[in-house]
Amino acid sequence: MRGIGVEPRIEREYELADGRHQVFGVAGAELEFLGEIVVGMVVFGPDEAEPLLGCTALESAGFEVDPRNQTLKKLPAVSLKGTRRLIA
Repeated sequence: MRGIGVEPRIEREYELADGRHQVFGVAGAELEFLGEIVVGMVVFGPDEAEPLLGCTALESAGFEVDPRNQTLKKLPAVSLKGTRRLIA
């Protein structure tokens, strides 16, 4: 991410799968996936960590994750059901 000019803005503590807690840098970034562009949060893990694209970014781009079949499905519309209403 740093290579394309995205730098951590804040630090946040995360709980890892093994129960340990670790602090990582966090920033917002524009992400493009299969032609869809969304803005999402990126977490700066260790340099040797495998990059991951999370469900939140995929769903924001209009993709549904099917863990049973290990596939992605492009939805005809992005659902706003269950999202919190913003008060202006």
